[in-house]
Parts: sequence; C-alpha cells; structure tokens
Amino acid sequence: MANRLADEKSPYLLQHKDNPVKWYPWCEEAFHKADREDKPIFLSIGYSTCHWCHVMAHESFEDPEIAALLDNYICIKVDREERPDIDSVYMSVCQALTGSGGWPLTIFMTPGQKPFFAGTYFPKTTRYGQPGLSEILRQISYLWKSERRKLLNSSEQITSVLKRRQSYDAAEPDKAVLDDARRLMKRDFDSVWGGFGTAPKFPTPHNLLFLMRMYEAGSTPETLKMSEITLNAMADGGIFDHIGGGFSRYSTDEQWLVPHFEKMLYDNALLISAYLEAYQLTDNPLYAEIANRTAEYILEELTDSKGGFYCGQDADSDGVEGKYYVFTPEEVISVLGEQDGTAFCRAYNITEKGNFEGKSIPNRIGKGDGAWNMDDIRLKRLREYRKERTGLHLDNKILLSWNAWTMIAFAKAGRILCNKRYSDAAVQAQSFIRTNMVDGKNRLLLRYCNGEAAHDGQLDDYAVYALALMELYRATFEVKYLKEAVLRAGQMIDLFEDKEKGGYFLTAHDAESLIIRPKETYDGAIPSGNAVAEMVLEELASLTGDTRFMQAADRQHRFMTGQVKGYPAAHCFSLLAMAKLLYPHRELICSGVEPPDELYAYLQKHPAHDLSILFKSAKNSADLSQAAPFTADYPASGHTVWYLCKNGSCQAPQDDFNKLKL
Repeated sequence: MANRLADEKSPYLLQHKDNPVKWYPWCEEAFHKADREDKPIFLSIGYSTCHWCHVMAHESFEDPEIAALLDNYICIKVDREERPDIDSVYMSVCQALTGSGGWPLTIFMTPGQKPFFAGTYFPKTTRYGQPGLSEILRQISYLWKSERRKLLNSSEQITSVLKRRQSYDAAEPDKAVLDDARRLMKRDFDSVWGGFGTAPKFPTPHNLLFLMRMYEAGSTPETLKMSEITLNAMADGGIFDHIGGGFSRYSTDEQWLVPHFEKMLYDNALLISAYLEAYQLTDNPLYAEIANRTAEYILEELTDSKGGFYCGQDADSDGVEGKYYVFTPEEVISVLGEQDGTAFCRAYNITEKGNFEGKSIPNRIGKGDGAWNMDDIRLKRLREYRKERTGLHLDNKILLSWNAWTMIAFAKAGRILCNKRYSDAAVQAQSFIRTNMVDGKNRLLLRYCNGEAAHDGQLDDYAVYALALMELYRATFEVKYLKEAVLRAGQMIDLFEDKEKGGYFLTAHDAESLIIRPKETYDGAIPSGNAVAEMVLEELASLTGDTRFMQAADRQHRFMTGQVKGYPAAHCFSLLAMAKLLYPHRELICSGVEPPDELYAYLQKHPAHDLSILFKSAKNSADLSQAAPFTADYPASGHTVWYLCKNGSCQAPQDDFNKLKL
C-alpha cells in the first residue's frame, strides 16, 4: 500500500512510495502530526541517483522490522535537489556534529524542526563498529520517552550554534587573495595525475577555470599546466565515458580510473565550459573533442523533448553499481568481431583480469594513440549493445539552476565549436524555462517534472539563470536576453540580499521559515550562489553602467572577500568574479546593422573575460537603451563602427576591427 509519497513528482520520493515506512513529504501536516502525537521526527534526505541512498533503502526502508521501529517517529523524505534549502540547513548540522556529510542524510529532530542527532548512511544493524539503524531507532525512542530533556537540550544547543555561526566579516578585495588561492592549489596539486589532494578526486571544473583565468591574466604560466594535466588525465580515465560520452560524478582513485558511476547534469555542463576554455587557450583538439562528446551525451541522454535538461543517470543497473559501463574482452569481440574487438580492447585497456570487480572500465590511461572517433560506427554499435544489455535509471526532474549551467555550456560550445545545434539547444532551454518555470508573479520556479513546475526559486536559480542569459546575449547579441538578465538580477537583489550583514540568503525573504536562513558562500560540486551572484553583479555593472548594479557588486565583493580569506581555494568562482574587478577591463560597443563576423570570430578564439561587449543597431536601439541607458548617446550607424574603452579611457571610434588592437 503506497504511503504519502505516491502523489509526489520527485523521482526520489517516488522510489519510496511503496516502502512499508509511513513516509510524508516535507509538509505542515507531518509536523502537526508529530506535535499532536508527541513523536520525534525522522528526516531522510537524498536523491534518486545516489548509490548509498539505494543501499539504505533496500536494507532498511523496505524492511518491515525497520518500518515497525519507525512507527515511533513521524518520517519525512526530502529530495535534496528539490529542496536545497532544507538540505543546506541539515547538512550543516551533520557536518557540525560529525565532521563530515553526504547522502543519504539522516536527521532526528523535534516536532519544532530542531535536530538532536545526525548522520549519513547507517546499516540496518551494527556492523564493524558502525552503529546500526535499528539500534539507533530503539535508543532514541527510549530517550524520547524517558530522558527527553537531554534531547531537547541538545537540540537547543545545536540550533544556537548554527545561528552563532552566521556571522560575517567584510574586507576589501585585492590580488593577494587570488595569489593565496593559487599557492594553496599548487600545494595540493597532484603533478602526476592532476586534481587536488588524494582519492576520492572530484573534477571541480570551476577550480580549473580559475587556474586558466590566472594564466590568461599573464602572471602564472604554471596554472595552465596544472589545468592541462588534470583535463588530460580525466579525459583518459574511466571517469570519462569513452563509449557514450560524458563524465561520472567523481573518481574513487587518484588516476581517475574507477568512478562513482552516476552522471550528473551540472558536472557535465561545467566540464564542457572548462574543456572549451582550455581549447581556446591551447588549440589542443583533444579538448574540443571531449567538450563535443560531453555535449552530445547531454543531448542524447538528458534532454527533454521540450528542450529542458534532466538531472542525471544512476550509478546502478539491476541493483549493481557500474554494471552498465563495464565490459569483458569476450563481450566486446562478440559485438565488434575479432579484429575490431581486439583493437578496441587494446586501445581501451579491456583485459581478462579487469580493473573493476572482474570486468573492465574502458579507459585510455597510458595510451598514446588508438582512440576512436565518437562517430565511428564501431563505437555506435557498442553504445547500442550497452543500452540493450541493461538500463539506467533516469532522474527526469528539470532543475532551473542546473539547466542554466547547461545553457551557459551550450552557448559557449555553439560559439567556440561553430556548432549551431548547441546554440539552438541553449536557446530552446531558455524558452522552456520562460514557458514552464515562471509563476503568475513572474518569479522563477525551482523544479519541473512530469508536467508540473513547483517550489519557489532560490538564490542559485536567479543567479545562474541571469548569468546564462548574459552568455546567451554574448552568443546572439539579442537584447531580450540582456533585458531579462537585468530583470532577474534585480529580483535577486530584492528577494535574497541580506541588507544588514551582506551577502545573499539561499531563500527569498518571503520563503518558508526554517530553523536558520542559510547563506552559502563556499563552492562545492557547483559554485556557491553567492559567488555566482557576485559574478552576475560585476558583469552587469560593466555591461549596463547601472549604478544599482555597481553598488551591489561592490557590496558583494567586500562581503565575499571576507569569506574567501579564510581558505580562498574553496571559493574559486568568487575569485573569478574578483579577477574581473582587479585586472584591467575593456568595454566594446559595436554599432551597425548586424553583429559582424569579425566579432564572432574573435569570441570563438578568445575567452575574453576582460571584455564587455554590446551591439547596437537601429532595430534594437530602444531595447538596448532600457537595459544599458548609457548607450542612448551612441549613434545607430548604417555601417559598422567600433567604440573601445580601456580602464576608464575611451579611444577614438574605428571602422576597422583590426585597428582596435584587442
């Protein structure tokens, strides 16, 4: 018999709808029931492609014995991707109490939402010194009935500590903090295999983008080398899917060989941007190839028919982690024949011994040649065989902020790889969002799934979407994208800015109240919303000349510098925004009938982070003046004229692009 999750849209919640556990979604009814029945709350947070979430579900949540113990609690399931605000609050609890975090996230709390115990995965029974869920449930149930005061005191202390931690200092941005981050990253860099620290290794493409930005600034050539070593090693390793394209979540070893096999949209979108930028800086065709194959993976596997992008694919097939991705030599030869199969096994390290539980993850580690082109008919046959052999669970939620990162990647890919298919995908995704993920008050909604949009947009949704709209403007020079970026950035300031202490809250001022109002500043797998807000405000200040954005950018730079100074290597996207402020900057206005080919050709070859560009024509003059009022004084010529300013000083107009000396 289905529980209260049966009517939800989230694939994660629906995975638990037939559990014997009496799950509720996060809702007032659950908290009222806990208060009325005088029961503590068992909160479980995860997501549908999480391997250890599956393990805990099969071991415990499908088990009648555990379900009976959970009858002493009101049980709530939350999809962390649908409710990042709830996840942020209680993940901070877990990290404070245990020193680490992850998913599944397990929280015990009062009916007033105040936590008193936290952890991640627990086996059903105690194993190898790890406490079992059954023992924990019995013990907490006993304490709730006999020694509740201890639990309540703990919950008050934990909540008090969380609130005290929300103190923030501001500081003036300077280049020293960029240098500190570079030195820290160099110290932790693996010069053999790339990446930072030891296993497990995460791609963290925003860190690589920062290193490449430092190289582009001209002072640190070693930072490009660090990026190249990492990008090359990831492209060779098993973390990259050599048959189907795209990257897995992270590597369990230092060589990037054995991944945690789930694939997430945001990883792949950010990695496209990193490989594209490396291609612009080095002209290495490998980077264009990896960006291309990753983009094709998203289009083939994660794209909705209406243009939105799905969240990701599971690590498990038929309950076995990695089964979808691994091969034996016999399998490959049976699909490709003796000659081609043997050649593929040699090129991709498919051996009898294997490298993962007796089978082989295709990889190119230690291989200098022999890679097959993605359009090779033999690779296509292996892809089709793999799909027929077993399947992967697809998380078909469409999250606005993750779609915005993907819009950025595809807009860049269309421009840099000269592929209109990618540009069109970015435009279609924006159209999908505008049509399906905006409410009646013209505010953004966080999630779309199976015909329903839900949950108020949070900081990341507004910030990343505004950044994506500016990238679409840079790709098309259609003023409608710039105008909407201005609108969404203005809403971001109004809805999320902390007017007293600085920075931006994760949730809007009129959102549901939790025990604290989270404000995230450090980068995780995705850049923090505060860092993206900083980038948006700095770019809009340069593009529009609007004093509102200039002042907001200044406030955010000072706020983020105060947070960054503690450990700048954990704030690389914020440092990218600061670099726009601290290094020389240029503004270019092109007036004409259509954006000239020379402009697109320049942007194809150069990252041009230090260049803000506007295009004005007689057709778009009125709209552009609304978005960037200072452009009203520039004539809309019938022929192309260039206006270039550097560091507050404007040069004479030019009608020859080559004389601009960009």
